Amino acid sequence: MRIVQRSSALLSVLLLCTSTAATAKNPKPDKQVAKPEAISAKQAASSPQPAVIRKPAVDVHVGPDFATATIATLKRDAAVTVVGQQGLWFKLALPEGKTGFVRVNDVRLAYATKETGGAARVLFTGKAGKGRVSETAGVRGLDESELKAAAFDAVQLAKLESYRATPQAAEKAANSNGWSASKIAYATEFKPKQGDGGTQATQGEKRGMFGAARGLLSALGSNIGGGVLGAADKVIPRSEQEITEEERALGPEIAGRILGAAPLWKDDAAQRRVNLIGRWQASQTSRPDLPWAFGIIDTSEVNAFAAPGGYILLTRGLYQMLSDDAEVAAVLGHEISHVVQRDHYEVIRKQALQGAGKDLAMSQVGGGGNLATSMAKDYVAKHGALVMMTSLDRGAEYRSDEASAFYLARAGFNPLALYAVLQKMTALGASSAQLTQLYKTHPPLDERMDRIDRNGYKGLEEYTSRD
Repeated sequence: MRIVQRSSALLSVLLLCTSTAATAKNPKPDKQVAKPEAISAKQAASSPQPAVIRKPAVDVHVGPDFATATIATLKRDAAVTVVGQQGLWFKLALPEGKTGFVRVNDVRLAYATKETGGAARVLFTGKAGKGRVSETAGVRGLDESELKAAAFDAVQLAKLESYRATPQAAEKAANSNGWSASKIAYATEFKPKQGDGGTQATQGEKRGMFGAARGLLSALGSNIGGGVLGAADKVIPRSEQEITEEERALGPEIAGRILGAAPLWKDDAAQRRVNLIGRWQASQTSRPDLPWAFGIIDTSEVNAFAAPGGYILLTRGLYQMLSDDAEVAAVLGHEISHVVQRDHYEVIRKQALQGAGKDLAMSQVGGGGNLATSMAKDYVAKHGALVMMTSLDRGAEYRSDEASAFYLARAGFNPLALYAVLQKMTALGASSAQLTQLYKTHPPLDERMDRIDRNGYKGLEEYTSRD
């Protein structure tokens, strides 16, 4: 009786809906690449970066430690020159050849010009990787066309998954490195539903309902899309378990396509490192049970990708910019938040309902098998990993910056680490070929830091004094 009632409801919805949302068009790939600027010998020797003081008054310390003596106090908007970084401190050049230290959020590095941006790659040595960040004329990054067309690489995916760290291994690494977990409340943290409060249709029942509607959809024509399917999605609600199954099915399909465009970087130690740090951070979130997998892909652009279900990839170019474990954790924390919040999953779901139309929905139920897996394979067959180039709304990016700060504090790191990373990206400049794709999909770096400055670190103040 339940199946008949739901089938009738679905058929009624289909008969009443006669219009559909237009199919979204894929953006054309931008093939224009900014050529990298040359770094002069003088720049390589000093690598100064212009900056301004961002707070009403900032004490400059003789060393990278609050306990050291104050040698100067600078006022807001004072022009300064950053000549180095030590942890979460910037080293400033002062008059008469002296130097001093301020925290990374006491100043704001200026966007580098085409002439000076290359100096940042010398200033920030990138201790996380092997050697300094370099940029060559061939740097373009993975663009839309490549991520859509790349073939699934099963060998590379298996390699990525082989680096997975267990929660126990990550905790052991945390204890060894002094990363002490803290229980910190995060008021707006996303939490999956623990129970739906109602009876959900089984996969078999849903196949029956969609099967009954198949002929009707065909009769209505191929233009029926988002409106009908969106209404059908409400008539046949998905449980938390079904949503998670779809995420878990999408993750490896999308990650395998990214790896088809750019393989893993051949550095086993670095791959194991990001998995230990990433798994430790993921354990401090509201979704520790996802099959988290982290990897570094071999491209010198500066970017990162978060596929549903816990698959996170960052580029070699970004990894080599990061000075220590805290900065690695900061980047991973931002991407982990996108997975926790289901940001890209929601984009995919909307595309499946509005853009793909009846063909995608019907392909899920044609010949049995797991619905989530069928949906994932069909979606990726049509779109590849193109969703990774979708610009999320700014609220999602700001939320992930905020979440990264909480995850850092919970995992034993300083929440300021993300600010340091954003500063480094700014220092590369708006003309950097390494940042071309990141600039397309994220808010401007200065706006992200402005947002952090306005919100402060409420509830995290005691953790911002960590080294």
